[in-house]
Amino acid sequence: MKSPLIAIKFLKNSFLLIILLIGCSLKANTKNHKNLEVKNAIYTKVILNSHSFNTHERSTFTFLSQTEAVERGLTVIHFQANNQIEFKTFDTYGSKEDVKAFLEVLTRMKASNAIFAILAHDSAAAQLTGFEKQLYDLGFIQLSSLKGRQAYVMHNFNDAIIEQVDDNSITQTLTLNTPITTNEIYFPKEVYEFEPNVDRYIAHAGGEINGVKSTNSRHALDENYKKGFRNFELDIIETSDGKLVAAHDWEMWARFTDYTGSLPPTHSQFMKQKIYGDYSTLDMDGINTWFKNHPDATLITDKVNDPIAFADAFVDKDRLIMELFSVMAVEKASEHGIHAMISQEPLLSIKGDKVNFLKVNNVKHVALSRRIIASQKKLMLQLKEAGIKVYVYNVNFDAGKDEQYVYDNELGLVYGLYADKWISAMKSKN
Repeated sequence: MKSPLIAIKFLKNSFLLIILLIGCSLKANTKNHKNLEVKNAIYTKVILNSHSFNTHERSTFTFLSQTEAVERGLTVIHFQANNQIEFKTFDTYGSKEDVKAFLEVLTRMKASNAIFAILAHDSAAAQLTGFEKQLYDLGFIQLSSLKGRQAYVMHNFNDAIIEQVDDNSITQTLTLNTPITTNEIYFPKEVYEFEPNVDRYIAHAGGEINGVKSTNSRHALDENYKKGFRNFELDIIETSDGKLVAAHDWEMWARFTDYTGSLPPTHSQFMKQKIYGDYSTLDMDGINTWFKNHPDATLITDKVNDPIAFADAFVDKDRLIMELFSVMAVEKASEHGIHAMISQEPLLSIKGDKVNFLKVNNVKHVALSRRIIASQKKLMLQLKEAGIKVYVYNVNFDAGKDEQYVYDNELGLVYGLYADKWISAMKSKN
């Protein structure tokens, strides 16, 4: 039988052992919990690229490996829960109204402790004059004194406004590790209703064939007609002996065909070449034959600016729309009953009432870069109201801005698009 002293000592040692085991268990659980927190923490990389007008480069931001190109002015990127973002560009170069809207959004976002970033593109500060104190009082010290052609980025990832300014370019790679729980929306998506119609889609340079763009080839026309296109754009240029043919430009054509002779080639040299060894080139005879055999197809021209000469050479003037590059050419087309599509530069150069000019000259089509939609929204709505069809090009020029993006986000505000490829959403209800 153990003595009472030994028993007490045994109980004491047992109690200490239990405490030690519990402590080790708690320590292990705490360590595991900390490891779990580290494992589950979200560290998201954000890249901001701001380029001033002087660099002639496109400003972008990258989030979750998706790169977005931005327009002229100041772009606000708002970070939301579940790795979501929304963003909007304010044309602080050309619009006082946009500056006021920009300041209103910043005021609301700061009051709500929103997590956001700002970057400038092109010339972003011209219309900020007169709003310096408001920007300064909001805490945007460097933005309040930003010069017209400076790059600028800002973020508040660490609960403080961090700004950077440069005369040319800024690239910042940031880590967003702040937990975000809000899904508040500052930039509700604007949706414009439209009726699907095959007339809204133009096969750019004949359309893509086997992943190759801009061939202007007979095979591209054949392939994209089968897919559903009925409007086909072709680039029209001249050979050295004055014959009209379909090619984007001679340097590109030479690369496509491995042609090593002098440029431009003669008509005979042009017709002997195959694009990528497979696809047939088109001269006026080939163009006319193809459109004669496809009586529901319409040709939209690019590059050529002599409406009378080309319309006389084409098989059916009623199925011809010519993108034209001067006011004089548009007026000439109007006088001769040729369907004109005014290009961006001459349209924007018109002083006074642009819509009235188009109506007077019976212009029912406009070709514009989709890059200017945001800064020309008022004009887009005026043209839509007047029944003038705006088709946008520069599709696939910026990351993420493909046919599906334009279909989902910009059709309705503009009428149609120059598409490299046919997508299932384009299927007409008609």
